[in-house]
Amino acid sequence: MNRIYQHLSLLIFLMTFAACSEEVNHEDVLLKVVNNPNRNVEYVARDKFRHPYETLSFFNISPSMHVLELSAGGGWYTEILAPYLKEKGQLSVTHHNPQAGGYYKRSRDSFDAKVASNPLFEGVNVLTADVPPTQAYIEPNSQDLVLTFRNLHNWLSRDAMQAVMQEAYNALKDGGHFGVVEHRAPENSSMEFMKTSGYVSQPLAIKTAQAVGFKLIASSEINANPKDTADHPKGVWTLPPSYRLKEQDRSKYQSIGESDRMTLLFKK
Repeated sequence: MNRIYQHLSLLIFLMTFAACSEEVNHEDVLLKVVNNPNRNVEYVARDKFRHPYETLSFFNISPSMHVLELSAGGGWYTEILAPYLKEKGQLSVTHHNPQAGGYYKRSRDSFDAKVASNPLFEGVNVLTADVPPTQAYIEPNSQDLVLTFRNLHNWLSRDAMQAVMQEAYNALKDGGHFGVVEHRAPENSSMEFMKTSGYVSQPLAIKTAQAVGFKLIASSEINANPKDTADHPKGVWTLPPSYRLKEQDRSKYQSIGESDRMTLLFKK
């Protein structure tokens, strides 16, 4: 009997050790990617506001996941996600339809050039996605995690926030997660304010996600900034890094820093 207990104890110890080793390895891999000296130096300078290690850890990301990043923009997070997922997982990102012309074409062309020339973007699957959606962004029930960073206001201004969240829901496997970071408006903000300021209230973000079927499982103040009052002359773009007012009151807005942001995690 004692021998059985010894074997069980050893088995439990080995299982615990393996789990801890996997967790440490996961954390080390993510930290290594965030600290990669080949990252864009201008992007790295914003880590103190965007907290990539803490944010992605909160979203429970792991290297073997299939991840979809919605509206990748200039690729700030893509530069971290792509090398992190390269060996064991898969990163897909949605981006502008270049046929829309103007800013959308310039932005997409710039992103495609990065994917083609920057080793950190190797392996990224770039998907053309209209807002509002005109077709499914990716194969349904195929993703472990869908992420979006500071995009809700863009979708809201085009009356497409719920439609894009529906695409996120459809893309996820059962039990998959949806991670959201967004500029946070005061709770009593009007729809007109949110559509023009670049800020979205946390209750509206949660209500819209729940409307398509998501369940909120956690929220975090990782990306909060109590200095941001959200009442700036040029909306969120008054603050760094945009500085829409250029040199006017620049030191004031520099002292505030980047926007106050909600960080939310939903489950399908």
